[in-house]
Amino acid sequence: MAHIHLPDGVLPIQWVFFWWLLALALLVVALVATRRRTIAIQRLAIAGMLAAVSFAVFQINIPFAGGVHMNLTPLIGILAGPGIGSLIIFIVNLLSAAVGHGGWGLAGANTIVNMSEIAVAFYVFRMTRGRLEMFTRGAVAAISGLLVGNVVFLALLVVSGIQGSELHGVALLPYLIQIVILNLIVAVVEAVVTGFVVDYLSKVRPDLLGE
Repeated sequence: MAHIHLPDGVLPIQWVFFWWLLALALLVVALVATRRRTIAIQRLAIAGMLAAVSFAVFQINIPFAGGVHMNLTPLIGILAGPGIGSLIIFIVNLLSAAVGHGGWGLAGANTIVNMSEIAVAFYVFRMTRGRLEMFTRGAVAAISGLLVGNVVFLALLVVSGIQGSELHGVALLPYLIQIVILNLIVAVVEAVVTGFVVDYLSKVRPDLLGE
């Protein structure tokens, strides 16, 4: 749910290239890891649906404090795993950039942020198996992933800096933390939604959760 909603030209060009290269390197790792396993047609179909749903939800603006949105990255991680999930969110970020939801240059940085949310949600969900009820597992996995995603979001902007701003490095933190607080308020809502979806799937299609 952390997403850098800035146009192209805001981040220094060298950092735009750096985050793109890092994102592509992580995607290559995801592809290699994914190719080592046989992917069922059902899982590919689920990946396609997750990409479509995530992109659609991505574009729904919630009129709260200037406008926020969800993106369901923790749910993508839980259902698709970090490998396929990384490819899904990369496609979603490209489609979002195509409709003006963040600049093309920021698609690399946004993919890194969202990949961290997907990976953390996936592993937290797996590690809490047998320890928590299904709704709680989904909600805890979602809030954990979104919290880490916001930390990565902060780190990327603090390291990159913003062109045209007199503030650099940690001097940006007081302003960026306000965005993070807003994101985490919405993260609670997304965690509840994820918890309900996961709980429902556990009753009707537990195979989708890898249980």
